[in-house]
Amino acid sequence: MNNPDAYYQRSEVSNSDLTALKELLHPRPVFGDREAAFRFGSIVDAIITEPSRVDFLRMTIDGELVNEDEFLHAREMQRALRAEARRDQFLAKVLEYAETQRYMVNKAQEFENGGFQFTLDTRCKWDWWLDAPHFGGDLKTCAATTQKEFEDAVDFFDWDRSRAWYMDIAKSNKDFIYAISKKNCNIFKLFINRGDAIYTRGREKYEELAFQYWAFTL
Repeated sequence: MNNPDAYYQRSEVSNSDLTALKELLHPRPVFGDREAAFRFGSIVDAIITEPSRVDFLRMTIDGELVNEDEFLHAREMQRALRAEARRDQFLAKVLEYAETQRYMVNKAQEFENGGFQFTLDTRCKWDWWLDAPHFGGDLKTCAATTQKEFEDAVDFFDWDRSRAWYMDIAKSNKDFIYAISKKNCNIFKLFINRGDAIYTRGREKYEELAFQYWAFTL
């Protein structure tokens, strides 16, 4: 399933570009079918944040037929998120008011690594963006079944790096992640503030990779 959005053809550096560089420089064993996990996550993203791309009766996204089991599983996860929103007032506001798939570009964003300063043109695309309070957040699917497993995944999959990257492009002071378990449809959440441990760890990760990316593209 290919997202036709021209955002993915833009030339600015994205967090995904940093991930690709990390995998090139520091390869590690891959467990499970990563392509299948990415495809399923894209289905969930489309159903929840881009329903205009989805034909729910024909089970297609962008006119392309989706595997029925995956589509129904994604719909179950969507219903779990909606049910959580009846208990979680913040999530309810996000689902009602947030702009979805909002992209941002920061030309000549300034970076520093070990006292060395450099710039990169950067970009990001928010699952949810709240304009008035000026912050946003991310939707994830995960294999975690507990909050602890989810928080471990934040570090392992570098979701902390992603959130710091997005916050610094937007110059926002808050951020959040909502994750839906593929195993039991539990909903996990994490709130991030500029300067806290999650933000600081994520920023340290991206600063090193951004410098390496800059050096490789000289």
